[in-house]
Order: sequence, then structure tokens, then C-alpha cells
Amino acid sequence: MIDLYTWGTPNGRKISIMLEETGLEYTPHSINIGDGEQNTESFSKISPNNKIPAIVDHDTGITLMESGAILIYLAEKSGKFLPSGGKERLVTLEWLMWQMGGIGPMLGQVHHFVKFNKGSSEYAEKRYLLEGLRLYKVMDQRLSDNEYLNGKTYSIADIATWPWIARYDWQTIDLSGFGNVLRWYKDIAQRPQVKIGWNIPRTEQKIPLPM
Repeated sequence: MIDLYTWGTPNGRKISIMLEETGLEYTPHSINIGDGEQNTESFSKISPNNKIPAIVDHDTGITLMESGAILIYLAEKSGKFLPSGGKERLVTLEWLMWQMGGIGPMLGQVHHFVKFNKGSSEYAEKRYLLEGLRLYKVMDQRLSDNEYLNGKTYSIADIATWPWIARYDWQTIDLSGFGNVLRWYKDIAQRPQVKIGWNIPRTEQKIPLPM
């Protein structure tokens, strides 16, 4: 049994989607980051960086923070969504790291400046939105001749990236300008496990579906 400590953010949804996709048994626990629950002493023992998501795997005694590390761990535990070796594994990890180092941090700044603090810094709005658009272009090019980010198979690279693209409306980005990303996004949005994982913890936020 795995305990999942999470909230309704892109990083949190990565792990609930992954757990649903793998079929691993888990219990979700809400950590309300708006109320500062991530800063409690009890949670810092689980996640020393005081960030969600985090897991405790009671089968193995392993506790992990950081969504990328958790995705790799769950993939190896389940034997799903991460090739076991060779070029396919390396390419999957390559695009996972691209999400961790680019999509997440940069689109997170777009959310901060463009959605939540619009008008506070014209420079920051322009800087991060332009970088967000650049990353969308990189992704659109990658998906122009690949069904998924690692090539032909749905993987942890897609699971990590999709929840960030699912906030394209927060980013004021029109997916119709990125046809390959739009195709990929819609395909993944229809997966039953993605729909369940999105709603953990339960939320009124709906998966946005562009026309």
C-alpha cells in the first residue's frame, strides 16, 4: 500500500494519474498548500523540501519526494511506462527531464505572473510567456513525427508533462496554434485513468478541452 500526499496541482496530478495508470494500490491524503499544510512538522518528515507530492510505500519502507523521482520509482515498481533499457529508456528519461527542468519551472512562472499577479511585472510576464511559447514549439516539433514524447509509447514523460499542458488556459496559450500538441493532449485527456487521477484530491476544476 502506498500513501500519496498531494494537492490539485500539475505536479500532484502527475502522481495520482500514474498510480491510476499502473493500478498500484494507494491511499491519497490531501495537503492543502493554500493553508500551509505542507509546512507542518509531520509533513516535513515525509517531504524535507516541504513540497507535494510525496509518497510512502509501506510495501518497501521507501519514502520519496519530488515528482520525477516518484514517477521513476512507480514505473520500476510496476514495470510500466518506462522501458527497461536501451535507447528507449534513455529517450523517455530525456523527455522526463525536459519537463522537470523546463515545462514545470517555466510554466509555473507563467501561472505566477500572467494568471495570479498580472500587471505586477511586465518584464516577467513577457519573459516567462515567451519561454513558455518556445517550449510549446519544442514539444510541437517533437510530436510532429512521434505519437508520444518518447516516440511510440505512452510513458512517464507524457504523464509528467500532460498536467502542465492541461493549464494552457491559465497560460493564455492557444493550443490551436500547436496542432501536434493539441492532438496529443486530447488523446491523453480521454484516458479513463487520467480522468480519475485528475480528480484526486476531489476538485471542481474540470479538464479543459479545447474545440
